[in-house]
Amino acid sequence: MKEENSIPLFSYQENTIDAAEALMLYRDMVLGRSFEDMCAQMYYRGKMFGFVHLYNGQEAISTGIIKSLSIDDYVCSTYRDHVHALSKGVPANEIMAELFGKETGCSRGRGGSMHIFSSKYNFLGGFAFIGEGIPIATGAAFQSIYKNQVLQHPGDIAVTACFFGDGTTNNGQFFECLNMAVLWKLPIIFVIENNQWAIGMAHHRSSSTPEIHKKAFAFGLPGIEVDGMNVLAIRKVAKEAINRARQGEGPTLIEALTYRFRGHSLADPDELRSSDEKQAWIIRDPINQLRNYLLSNNIVESKVLESIEDEIKLEINASINFALSSPEPDLKDLKRYLFTDSNLDI
Repeated sequence: MKEENSIPLFSYQENTIDAAEALMLYRDMVLGRSFEDMCAQMYYRGKMFGFVHLYNGQEAISTGIIKSLSIDDYVCSTYRDHVHALSKGVPANEIMAELFGKETGCSRGRGGSMHIFSSKYNFLGGFAFIGEGIPIATGAAFQSIYKNQVLQHPGDIAVTACFFGDGTTNNGQFFECLNMAVLWKLPIIFVIENNQWAIGMAHHRSSSTPEIHKKAFAFGLPGIEVDGMNVLAIRKVAKEAINRARQGEGPTLIEALTYRFRGHSLADPDELRSSDEKQAWIIRDPINQLRNYLLSNNIVESKVLESIEDEIKLEINASINFALSSPEPDLKDLKRYLFTDSNLDI
């Protein structure tokens, strides 16, 4: 039996969408997938170093949540952050250059894959340690309220979307920040990307309450379960949560059930998950689901989708050329970004 504030998983057929919105969602999801596939190629060619965690399979969550936000809203990510940044508007050129460690990267080549950041796009960063971003996101939501209520800034309250995985929900920061967000009615959406595996630990083996959204009720905020492979379902839930936050009604917790198609990182041989389990989720590929829905309902023509895919290929290739041709950071700037500088634009 579902809790009062939980919603059932539902199908594409229960949603309606116009062509313009559909193409925007489709483009963003394909951009994310294509970018990550290219990252895998570049990593194995030795163009990227360190740990690289890809987002393949989870694109519906990033698109469904972030594309429902306004330009002034905030996003806080995890170490699986490339696609979140793309959805928030950070250019592919800047993200790819960052992955190559170049000066033209969005973090000037100092952050790499796990520390994508852009103040211009209100992207608060990726974080290498699980749970590390939740207090940062809570702080961002607090300053939104402070600016609105204390400093009397005009305009809508800015909302913060905070992303993290299922494994993070057993950590202290998660519980502490949920409690704080409810007490202060902060405009924040906690988004759990439950991809069923916390590195090599299966979700059902690591949590005494596998239905994570039910943990929300202990703190008095809505806990919502949604199909993380269905971008329209996620978008519907996201808009309701964003509106609730912007109206001063406080936080919402969304548990999106999804699956990562690749290993935990590109260094992970991915031998712990069974092929049957992988295949069961791959046939529910969120991009293919949206494409099939749009074509079968005559919302758009296939040639339009193919045109978008061709356009994205050019964009991704351009980002590679940009990264390859960009300069390396200068050794004299080794300590430049250790402290704040009002003249910096990052």
